[in-house]
Amino acid sequence: MSEYYNNYSQNPYMGNQDMRSENNGLHTPEPSEPKRRKSSGRAMRTAKKIGAITLSAVLFGGVAAGTFQGVNYLTGYTAAQTEESAQSASAGSNSAGGLAPSSASAGSQTLQTTTASESGEMSVADVADYVMPSIVSITNRSVQEVQNYFSMFGYYGMQPQAQETESVGSGIIIGQNDSELLIATNNHVVEGADTLTVSFIDNQAYEANLKGTDAENDLAVIAVPLTSISADTMAQIKPATLGSSDNLRVGEQVVAIGNALGYGQSVTTGIVSATNRTLTETSSDGRPVQSSASYIQTDAAINPGNSGGALVNMKGEVVGINSAKLASTEVEGMGYAIPVSRASSIISTLMNESTLTKVAENERGTLGITATTVPASVTEAYGIPTGVYVSDVTEGSGAQAAGLRRGDVITALDGRSVTDVSQLQELLQYYKAGQTVNLTVQSITDNAYAEKTVSLTLSGQADSDASAKA
Repeated sequence: MSEYYNNYSQNPYMGNQDMRSENNGLHTPEPSEPKRRKSSGRAMRTAKKIGAITLSAVLFGGVAAGTFQGVNYLTGYTAAQTEESAQSASAGSNSAGGLAPSSASAGSQTLQTTTASESGEMSVADVADYVMPSIVSITNRSVQEVQNYFSMFGYYGMQPQAQETESVGSGIIIGQNDSELLIATNNHVVEGADTLTVSFIDNQAYEANLKGTDAENDLAVIAVPLTSISADTMAQIKPATLGSSDNLRVGEQVVAIGNALGYGQSVTTGIVSATNRTLTETSSDGRPVQSSASYIQTDAAINPGNSGGALVNMKGEVVGINSAKLASTEVEGMGYAIPVSRASSIISTLMNESTLTKVAENERGTLGITATTVPASVTEAYGIPTGVYVSDVTEGSGAQAAGLRRGDVITALDGRSVTDVSQLQELLQYYKAGQTVNLTVQSITDNAYAEKTVSLTLSGQADSDASAKA
């Protein structure tokens, strides 16, 4: 791993020239023997006084010159050493890029947390050079249904129109397995995507697949097949170095790197304004609720498009995952990042999940239920678990065969957490009719909710009730 060093200092009062001479930098000419002549007593006394003054001046000048040249000698030596160290650091940085093929097995992967530099902190420019090969731009394209134009003028019954939408975000290269390059980002960056495109530091774009998501913590991992990435691109990218957010101090300088506003990678810098900051978020039913998680607050600009990018300390270590979703729209200079010490264990789990590939819409499976999201207010008032509430079960569907009933609450599909209907619908886009999935369900037993797992074979689209949500 390359090491970077602090700014190098030189004596500002001298150049790099060598001012030393054979006599330790002081040249003293040999005095010639004066001719003696007879003088009067008064003249002799005057000559002695002049000689004494001249000798004192010569001695003082010699001492001063020797001191000046000695300082130059020492500072000249120090500057030479510093220049040599700078050249050594620069030479080391040239070998930092490139992602070597991983020797890791296709089995369980571990997210490594290491130290980027043991020799000290870097400048902002050095941090940018070091981290930029690990940052990617992510483009999310999807087709969404929007209100028909004529329905706004009273022409009811008009069918919704399909409209292609595009959003952008950022991601951090965290490693690779035998077949995929793995990238961490925010869940809201990839949510609802029909296609995901990743652009690397060389501006080459590749299609990515969803690996795993955690909507509650707003984290996700996506994967790009190694077979699709060119050798030139692989030589210019590398996994990021993850640090520890637990060691952050208020006032410490940090750098935010990401695809701000979709214009391409950009760098902003600031300080850590606060650690362990809890926020007021909006619940699914529009009520303000206090978040259970804590965040890093910084005055480094985190704009739309920066989400999923890196918050980096001055050693080049990722200490947070930026989230523009959390940034304040009312006050400037308040950006937030998910602490990497909290995110790393979640990312490790997500990167080991099976890669999901969307299937054609006419081949997708359904559960065979009508469902609704359990609002936070209902959870607080009635104790109904957070998740997807089953309000009806379609006759002859996979849900009926699996024993689902009205009042059940679905909390996970194949181990992936779901907290609302939209998340469940999105996950079902990756499953074909006829596939078997495992649902984690909270079901009422003896007037109390109890968790159980049921296996369900997905129905086809034609088998699902038209009003069914999933």
